[in-house]
Amino acid sequence: MCGLSGEIRFDGGTPDIAAVARMTDRLAARGPDGRGLWSQGPAALGHRRLKIIDLSESGAQPMSDPRARLAGVFNGCVYNYRELRDELHALGHRFFSHSDTEVVLKAYQQWGTACVEHFHGMFAFVIVEQDTGRVVLARDRLGIKPLYLSATPERLRFASSLPALLAAGGVDTSLDPVALHQYFSWHATVAAPRTVLNGVRKLPPATVRVVQPDGSHHDHLYWNPVHTRRPEYAGMDADDWTDAVLDALRTAVRRRMVADVPVGVLLSGGLDSSLIVALLAEQGQDDLATFSVGFESEGDEEGDEFHYSDLVARHFDTRHHQLMVPSDRVAGALDGAVRAMSEPMMSHDVVAFHLLSEQVAKEVKVVQSGQGADEVFAGYDWYPRMAGAPRSRAAEAYIDTYFDRSHADLAGMLHPDLLPARDTSAEFVRAHMAADGAETALDADLRLDTLVMMVDDPVKRVDNMTMDWGLEARVPFLDHELVELAAACPPELKLADDGKGVLKAAGRRVLPRQVVDRPKGYFPVPAIKHMAGPVLQRVRETLTAPEARARGVFRPEFVDALLAAPNEHRTRRGANTLWQTALLETWLQTHGIR
Repeated sequence: MCGLSGEIRFDGGTPDIAAVARMTDRLAARGPDGRGLWSQGPAALGHRRLKIIDLSESGAQPMSDPRARLAGVFNGCVYNYRELRDELHALGHRFFSHSDTEVVLKAYQQWGTACVEHFHGMFAFVIVEQDTGRVVLARDRLGIKPLYLSATPERLRFASSLPALLAAGGVDTSLDPVALHQYFSWHATVAAPRTVLNGVRKLPPATVRVVQPDGSHHDHLYWNPVHTRRPEYAGMDADDWTDAVLDALRTAVRRRMVADVPVGVLLSGGLDSSLIVALLAEQGQDDLATFSVGFESEGDEEGDEFHYSDLVARHFDTRHHQLMVPSDRVAGALDGAVRAMSEPMMSHDVVAFHLLSEQVAKEVKVVQSGQGADEVFAGYDWYPRMAGAPRSRAAEAYIDTYFDRSHADLAGMLHPDLLPARDTSAEFVRAHMAADGAETALDADLRLDTLVMMVDDPVKRVDNMTMDWGLEARVPFLDHELVELAAACPPELKLADDGKGVLKAAGRRVLPRQVVDRPKGYFPVPAIKHMAGPVLQRVRETLTAPEARARGVFRPEFVDALLAAPNEHRTRRGANTLWQTALLETWLQTHGIR
């Protein structure tokens, strides 16, 4: 829910209120229900509100607490805010609203930066201590809610999206070579704190940053789940693990129903979203709204999975909605999806999520979604190959299996000035894999995917595409207690049954068997995968535009080869290289980056 922004001065000056207002206005889609600005001394805060909890004006932001001398802005939802409110009330705190934002402020007053350890939810927040001038920024454990930063020696600006920071002005928009290396190695993922722009960084997940009045700061990583077998689970057999996972998922789904507005479900018809529907039905949720999207077939490839989503909708008697998108609409829809991207994202389903979110937002303000299950429970087909490596070879197995291309391949793509001298993406993976707290090669793989790759690919994608229509997406498979449980689960139970074995076992207890035992589906957009006419025309225009030539990110002979054979150049895992290349340039042009 919502979008936040602000500026903190370190040079004794006053914040640029006009710049904060521009950032706030750029975030309007994230919060169509209210706008607010606050400023005192060196700090200014802006907020756009999406009303989900406490629909009255008492929940408006920026929110200040005169008694505590605190002011703050908050994006997300603390699902256990009612329980925390009761606890804080018993400790002597008095409340003027029924919002979770006020609970965040009171929790900070009570527990300081340790307040984040009390929160179940997704969140990014900024709190200003009005008396000391200290500013605290925090992000949830799995980075579900974003927080972008632009810093100079004189000031710090922050916002819920990168384009909002661009709207404020004064951003160094030169390209970060290390981030580009990651983008082209990891299917467009760029790990925090980097973005493709040198002048914009991301607060990492599970991090609290305390900024002093002089601009110095320190970070605290408050959550880092171990991927090892734990004593409290010793002696559990496969049925015990199924029970534990199903119970934890029930809790996660129930938590995410907390709202003062109706909550729907994005239903693909796959195991993950179907489990959410089943558990909501089990808990007595009536008249549940569910939503599916499909695309016109291209190249003999089906573009929808309506058969399965319809089956689930009928079985649980949901109020189901379908959206079928013809191929000739994809090229135009791409423009809106790219405008909604805080960072360039190459996955085809950005278009699907953006189009679906537009329709869903006409019906509900909140949905649950199945993102994250594949990373947490080892659902992708490459995990068995990586799992077969000894622990000491985990990094090399990951690099060989997961990377789109080698450092040498990148040398043939990128302008030499934008190519790091070393294979920085492989170095990142080796360092992450070498850290303690992961027992087997698969444990190390899943830790990297859950804590890094997932955050800045599917999780970010869902947030950006839904929030561009004022729709809040909640992801129960990323409940931190469920993630901790899955991290401790024996690898063989996750790898069983062609992946997600323990989750499939849970599904067989509550779902029709044909949903659980179906072949794994993806979210195809055939018009993009096969470079259908309108999409290919758009790609050609982008890569041959004067801006692209002037920018010179790519070697000209590389671009010419791609355009001469649009469907022949593929990454190691089969993705279209032309699409990955054009998407980056499209994003840069769309957001006016020179």
